[in-house]
Amino acid sequence: MRRPRTRRGVVPEPVGPRVNDRIRAPRVLVIDEEGNKLGQFMTEDAIEMAKERGVDLIEVAPNARPPVCRLGDFGKIKYEKKKKDAVARKKQATVSIKEVKLRPKTDVHDYEVKLKHARRFIEAGDKVKVTVRFRGREMAHRNIGDERCRELAKDCEDIALIETQPNMEGRQMFMILAPRKTS
Repeated sequence: MRRPRTRRGVVPEPVGPRVNDRIRAPRVLVIDEEGNKLGQFMTEDAIEMAKERGVDLIEVAPNARPPVCRLGDFGKIKYEKKKKDAVARKKQATVSIKEVKLRPKTDVHDYEVKLKHARRFIEAGDKVKVTVRFRGREMAHRNIGDERCRELAKDCEDIALIETQPNMEGRQMFMILAPRKTS
């Protein structure tokens, strides 16, 4: 494993709270494991107290005057934070955008198939981007594309809301449908 590159021999400081000998302040306010204030101590004395108890001295508020340090097992705190972050990521809802492409001349049966796909995507909790692509002289009839978008939105109005109104971008018209909030 490569060592991190440093400028002129300066070792980068690790990210996270300072622990034990990394605490730079001369005096610190110490809080024990239960959250009780023990008072202000010289940093060396606070580190010695932590070693006697078999725990670490962790700087929790470095900008306070004097800095606040807590007695506790730093490895255990890091482990619990990692687990808490993993649970938060697991609960996080990810919404993806699925696309349904239409043309101004899309036939009735093809439209119904596209509608069925759009409804399935919305019911699964995804947003749907409706794209109407124009070619050649179809550009003169943008209103047909707008009608297509609104027709699809009307057919999905029981399960979806229009998040972005139909708008032109080059030779394509876009509209985004989002699932309705169920409470």
